Amino acid sequence: MIDLPVFALILFAASLHASWNAFLKGSGDTLLSTTLVMGGAALIAIVALPFLPVPARASWPYLAASALLQVGYLGLLVRVYRTIDMSLAYPLMRGCAPLVVALVSRFWLGEALPALAWLGVATICAGILTMALWARASLRPAGLTAALANAGIIAAYTLIDGTGARLSGTPTAYTLWLSLLTGLAMIAWAMRSRGAAASAYIRRNWPIGLLGGLGTIVSYSIALWAMTMAPIAMVAALRETSILFATAISAFVLRERVGPPRIAAAAIIACGAMLMRLA
Repeated sequence: MIDLPVFALILFAASLHASWNAFLKGSGDTLLSTTLVMGGAALIAIVALPFLPVPARASWPYLAASALLQVGYLGLLVRVYRTIDMSLAYPLMRGCAPLVVALVSRFWLGEALPALAWLGVATICAGILTMALWARASLRPAGLTAALANAGIIAAYTLIDGTGARLSGTPTAYTLWLSLLTGLAMIAWAMRSRGAAASAYIRRNWPIGLLGGLGTIVSYSIALWAMTMAPIAMVAALRETSILFATAISAFVLRERVGPPRIAAAAIIACGAMLMRLA
């Protein structure tokens, strides 16, 4: 069982993650908002990294691979939020990933899960299927494909970062280096595709970018630290209680038509994550 303080911190990280995704979805320009947040995280990393130890050399290949995957994830995230409501896209992306993490970590890392944890995996799967069945009439194939592809990327970078953070000896510095590499890549992408518009947007909204960047760093630092304390699959599943936060934000802040079926499906997915906590 995951210790209660670790459990509480992961829930806090989950709420932060759902909040910054809601900002991206509701911003009106997902690419520039994503760049703003990641650029803010990169700036914070530049200031903080001189005061932290350098991650162990063994973690560097994991750091490089994760940075590439993170850029791909953010690119797909922009596409997903342009085509699907957050109340549907977020659970599909975040709910599918723990299934892959649990299966792969069993064979790659040798982290066997107890029976109750596998029950949690099955429950998460049931929630995802419930949501997909209820929403099948409104799903756009391109958006659905992007959401499911992003679930695979999330699973990949979760496993890579969980291993890399353990090898680094300093999960916080590992997270900051990842934020720096990802943020610089996103800024380069935005400048090339949007030019002056991107520069103007960042100048107008840089305080929001710093706040969002701080939230991103804190959220992922907690998750990676937790992965050094508990099995990666269990932390990844528990972190996806962010689905409940995302569903609530979608309904009350973004004013999406969530409806009882999506609420029920999100609750099932979250229950599956909670079973992972109890395993």
